[in-house]
Amino acid sequence: MNKLYDSPKAALDGLLRDGMTIMSGGFGLSGNPESLIPEIKAAGAKDLTIISNNAGADGFGLWHLLQSRQVRKMISSYVGENKLFEQQYLTGELELELNPQGTLAERIRAGGAGIPAFYTATGVGTVVADGKLQEEFEGQPYIRETWLRADLAIIKAWRADSEGNLQFRKTARNFNPVMATAAKTTVVEVEELVDVGEISPDCVHTPGIYVHRIVKCTINEKRVEKLTIRERE
Repeated sequence: MNKLYDSPKAALDGLLRDGMTIMSGGFGLSGNPESLIPEIKAAGAKDLTIISNNAGADGFGLWHLLQSRQVRKMISSYVGENKLFEQQYLTGELELELNPQGTLAERIRAGGAGIPAFYTATGVGTVVADGKLQEEFEGQPYIRETWLRADLAIIKAWRADSEGNLQFRKTARNFNPVMATAAKTTVVEVEELVDVGEISPDCVHTPGIYVHRIVKCTINEKRVEKLTIRERE
């Protein structure tokens, strides 16, 4: 099966619909699927549930889908820097399911591994535990969290071969690998396309069996959300 597509628009063709759930990779602004997000906006699919660590920053990433009012609900762990996100949440336009970051990652991993639920001590005694089943193990309280799965995962990798074997680079290896396993369809944008065998088996972070469509990046800004520097002596 040919997994290579000529453009981000073509890579998403036939996959988008109103009311669907989309996982979007990235940690802050690192590893965001910069080329695929604008095509979702252009397609106009609405009432979307987005599972992502964050919702981008002003003028970048998932911010574009918030700006066009295509997102109904966000399942996230970090939302502090996005003013548009804050505004829509406080006015009731946007539904938010806020997760501790490790819990979010594990819920996605569980979805990919076929584990419907698991127990964690994170969030016990806080609003995170509200409405969730709680049990004791070895005398300690734990809350039950459920898996997360999606109709579509859009992720970004450093390198890929034509079979879909992926290699990520540094911080971009964040939520991207687990999201690739937890969706019915995974579309990946990559910086470099290489021949099969060029990525050492030890360096394959996501096997091609999880990848359905591949496209070369058309946008690769790699913005820095907060640049902090100091003068050299």
